[in-house]
Amino acid sequence: MHALSFEPLAPVSYLDRAAAAHGDRTAVVDGGRRFSYAELHDRCGRLAGVLAPLAGGRPVAVLAPNTHVLLEANFGVPWAGVPLVAVNTRLSAGEVRYILEHSRAAVLVHDPVFDELVDAVVDGMARPPRRVRAGDEYERLLAGASPLRVTPEDERALLSINYTSGTTGRPKGVMYHHRGAYLQALAMVGHTGLTPSSVHLWTLPMFHCNGWCFPWAVTAAAATHVCLPRVEPGEVWRLIREEGVTHLNGAPTVLSMLAYASEARPVSPPVRVATGGAPPSPAILRRMGELGFDVTHLYGLTETFGPAMICDWRPEWDGLDAGAQARLKARQGVGNMISCRARVIDERGADVPADGASVGEIALRGNNVMLGYLDENGGIDAEATAQAAPDGWFRTGDLGVVHPDGYVELRDRSKDVIISGGENIASVEVEQAIMDHPAVLEVAVVAAPDEKWGETPAAFVTLQEGAEVDAAEIIEHVRGRLARFKAPRTVTFGELPKTSTGKVQKYVLRDRLWAGTQRRIQ
Repeated sequence: MHALSFEPLAPVSYLDRAAAAHGDRTAVVDGGRRFSYAELHDRCGRLAGVLAPLAGGRPVAVLAPNTHVLLEANFGVPWAGVPLVAVNTRLSAGEVRYILEHSRAAVLVHDPVFDELVDAVVDGMARPPRRVRAGDEYERLLAGASPLRVTPEDERALLSINYTSGTTGRPKGVMYHHRGAYLQALAMVGHTGLTPSSVHLWTLPMFHCNGWCFPWAVTAAAATHVCLPRVEPGEVWRLIREEGVTHLNGAPTVLSMLAYASEARPVSPPVRVATGGAPPSPAILRRMGELGFDVTHLYGLTETFGPAMICDWRPEWDGLDAGAQARLKARQGVGNMISCRARVIDERGADVPADGASVGEIALRGNNVMLGYLDENGGIDAEATAQAAPDGWFRTGDLGVVHPDGYVELRDRSKDVIISGGENIASVEVEQAIMDHPAVLEVAVVAAPDEKWGETPAAFVTLQEGAEVDAAEIIEHVRGRLARFKAPRTVTFGELPKTSTGKVQKYVLRDRLWAGTQRRIQ
C-alpha cells in the first residue's frame, strides 16, 4: 500500500488551477493587450524556460512598473527554480546597484523606460547581470522558448527577496518562502472577497512586498488583473468605469488622489479597497464612503509579506455615526486569517493589558513571517535575523495599544522611519547622505506633516564653522545620492536640541513640526 503524498505549498500553483478551470477567461488587461489564463500560463512557463539557463541558480531581478512583465515574473521566475527580486522603480542607480550586487542577481529584466537608469546601474559593476529588455527582445525570447516548471521540494524554500531600507540606512533583503506567500495569498482572497468575477486594478506597486501577494491572490480567485504602470487619477477612474473594477489597493495617498480628482463620481456596485502604509484619516474614509468605496485598513511590513493585521469590520458597528466608524476603521486590527498572531508586549516580553491605554511594541509571529534577512552569500544573516526576532516573535518597532475588543491601534513608532506615500524612508539613510556634504557638521532628519504624502523628510542641519550653504544645495546633494522621494522637502539650519549626554532629541524637532496639526503617527 502506498502512503499518501502531499505537494509543498507554492503560490505559483494557483496559476495551474486558474488555467485548468478558467483558461478561456481574461486573466490580464495591460493597455491594448489582453491574455487569457491559458495564455498567461503558457507565457509564464516560457519565461521560466528563458530564465533558467541564464540565471544558473541565482536570483532574477525585475525593474518594471505594473505591467504584464512584472506580473508574469511572479510566476515565471519561481518556475525557473530561482528567487525573484522585484526592484523598487523609484530608487537611484546606486541603490539599485547595491540590491543587484547584494542579491547576486544573474539576470535583470527591465522595462525600456528604465534604459538610462540601467545603463548607469551596470556601469562599473564587476559582475553585471544579463539584461533582458521588455518589449521586442522579451517577446522574441518567449516565442523561442520551451515551457519549464521547477517545483520546490520544500515549501519553506526561498521564493523571493524584497528589499527594505529598515532603520540602519543599508537595504535589507527580506527572504520570502513559498508557504508564506501561498497562505498569505489565500488570506487576501478571503479578506477582500475576491471571486472569478472580480476585476483587480493594480494601483499598488507590484514591487512592494510582491504586491502584498496579490499577484498570486488574484490568480487564485481566477479574477482579472488590470495593469496600471502609473497611478494617474483620470486613468484610474477611466479603468474603474470601462473595465468594471471591483478591487484595488494602495496607500492613503492613492485614496486621496482618487477621492478629490475632478473625475470622481459615485460608483455602483461598491469597489473594495485595501489600504495600508499609514492610518487613513477619518476625512478620507468618509469621502471614499460617499463615493461608494468600501475601505479596509491593513497593517504589515515587508518582513510579514505585507498585511499581517486586518481591521475586520463588525456588523454591530454599522449603526454608529460616520465619525465613530472612521475612528474604528483607522485602527490596525487583528491578526489575519492565516494565523498570524499579533501581540503588544512590554520590555520584558509580556503582554500589555487590553485596556486601550497601556503602550507596548507590536510583535508578530505566524506563517507569513520571513525566513530571515539575506546575507551576502545567499544564506540567512543569522545575527540580523535574531536581533529582529530574539524569541521567535518579530519585533515591528511600532508602538501600540490593545483595546478591550482585541483590536490593536498604533500610537507611535520606536524606529526612526518616515512613511511617505506608503514608502519607508530610513531617516539614518538620509542623514548619512547629508553628512557627506563637506559643509555639514551635524544633521537630524524627522517626519514632517504633508497633506498629499502623509509625511515627508525634514532636515535640521548644523554647519561647519564658517561654512555657507543654502537649503536648495543640501536637497540637490541628497537627490544626487538617493531616490528623489527620500530627499528632504525642507532644511532648517541651527543648533540641534540634545540631551545632557549629547544625544539629539528628535522628538523635540518632531513636536515643533507637528504642532497644531491632527497628530497621526510620526
